[in-house]
Amino acid sequence: MRILAFTAMAALSLAPRAGAAPDPAARVQTLKITILSTMLADGQELGEWGFSALVEADGHRILFDTGAHTDVVLKNAQTLGVDLASVPEVVLSHNHWDHVGGLLTLRQSVLAKSPGALARVHVGEGIFYPRTTFNPGIEDNPALLLKPEYEKTGGVFIVHDGPAQLYPGVWLTGPVPRKYPERNWSGSGRVKEPTGWVEDNVPEDQALIFDTDLGLVVLVGCGHAGIINTIECARATVRPARIAAIVGGIHLFNASDETLDWTEKKLAGFGVDNFLGGHCTGIETVYRFRAALGLDRKHAVVAAVGSSFDLRGGISPGNIAR
Repeated sequence: MRILAFTAMAALSLAPRAGAAPDPAARVQTLKITILSTMLADGQELGEWGFSALVEADGHRILFDTGAHTDVVLKNAQTLGVDLASVPEVVLSHNHWDHVGGLLTLRQSVLAKSPGALARVHVGEGIFYPRTTFNPGIEDNPALLLKPEYEKTGGVFIVHDGPAQLYPGVWLTGPVPRKYPERNWSGSGRVKEPTGWVEDNVPEDQALIFDTDLGLVVLVGCGHAGIINTIECARATVRPARIAAIVGGIHLFNASDETLDWTEKKLAGFGVDNFLGGHCTGIETVYRFRAALGLDRKHAVVAAVGSSFDLRGGISPGNIAR
């Protein structure tokens, strides 16, 4: 774990929580994940091609990804009555614009009220590698481009090269190992790794894992590393438990039938009890998985802004996805 741009002012309030040894037996007792950015939206909320979710786990609050547009997550949080000024931590699943777009605006929105809010951003090793897509020689890694402005606010980036326990029972995978050849990225980009320029397979892609008495809850942004690779990582890092829920995007919206068949079989082998699929998952994918995993409309739902998964109450879909 590395901390970038650690300022003297931040040293006291933002020091890493490394004093206590991780407790591998810890379980999360209360958990709610609320969707703040995805394409489907009810009422006054705004939909966008992006993803963000608020995590509330045993009194700890974490913002997972920040959406695409600079102001959509902020406006949705206000509409939903979500106070982000009491959220100290941010996790960015990867560098793409549709997951980091709101970070700076959100940080600036809470500074006056709470300087320690949204002030620690956990990222995977590789998120700040130089990148180029359609215009060689022109930097277009949005995470790298926003980094200096975010750091001017006093915030810090904490870079993880492997798994870390953020709180008891709350685990960050760090960059997910690619056990299986899941190819869940566009293939159009290039990234400059320490060995040189290569195809950008989003090497920093990471997820949040919650260890509960019901099994593991897996929160993903796009799952560019592959949802099966992500779950394999979670089971190896935390424990080989049943999957109580998958929440977020798993980038299968344009996957072939062959890919979907393979993924369904692997998921069935783990056992999945709830699936709240948003963003790049694809609507067809959600319904295919509902059938393949033996779930019903209460347990496999297309995510909408404001929809949520609660460890005790299950999925609350919102009106448009009910």
